[in-house]
Amino acid sequence: MTNKIKLLISPKTIEEAKIVILANVDFIDCKNPEEGSLGANFPWIIKEMKNLIPTDSSQLLSATIGDFPNLPGSASLAALGAAVSGADIIKVGLKGPNNIEEGVKLMKCVVKAVKNYNKDIMVVTAGYADYSRMDTGLDFLSIPTIAAKSGADVAMLDTYIKDKNGLFDFLNVNQLIEFKDKANQLKLKVALAGNLKKNVLPKIRKVNPDIIGVRSMVCEGYDRNQGSIRLDLIENLKSHLYK
Repeated sequence: MTNKIKLLISPKTIEEAKIVILANVDFIDCKNPEEGSLGANFPWIIKEMKNLIPTDSSQLLSATIGDFPNLPGSASLAALGAAVSGADIIKVGLKGPNNIEEGVKLMKCVVKAVKNYNKDIMVVTAGYADYSRMDTGLDFLSIPTIAAKSGADVAMLDTYIKDKNGLFDFLNVNQLIEFKDKANQLKLKVALAGNLKKNVLPKIRKVNPDIIGVRSMVCEGYDRNQGSIRLDLIENLKSHLYK
């Protein structure tokens, strides 16, 4: 049986966040694309986006803290900053760790900082499908292991370099199902992102992750940096995803 895939959309401004909230998207993902794939936005922007979500809404605020170098102390401080600012979910990109042990150490520090503040905040361990293009980069199947060993809640794959290539240019459906199955065996949720286009939605449905994350697909001109999120493009995505 397939679950209903939840939708995460990444606004960078307050005006964009208003549109995403209006569209009743599951996760509002506060991000700053100018600072990278999982670029961090500012604490005051996280706080203001959180305050926009109606108190009776089931929508949750996610916040990215960056494509992180192998600096566990800095990562834990950044994660705590996102938690204090109001994030319900905190995403960390494992850019710097060279192996599973380094990844676990960094994520354990993040999880400790976040869960000591509020045990209900979810932590996402994010890796990169295009790790072969990075100077450092962890094999995609190591991400669920790192997430589970560190006490994180979600294993995620994104793409590090934002160009014409997307998630499925680096990993096929069977590899992503293998990723999902491994994560599920470790009691983790699964999120997929990485320059997803409408023509890959049938493949997404085959993989059946818990969450997909998008920005460029719902921006004017399919431009994650210069384009702004549009309500009609979100509605169009939802109609294709849930048909």
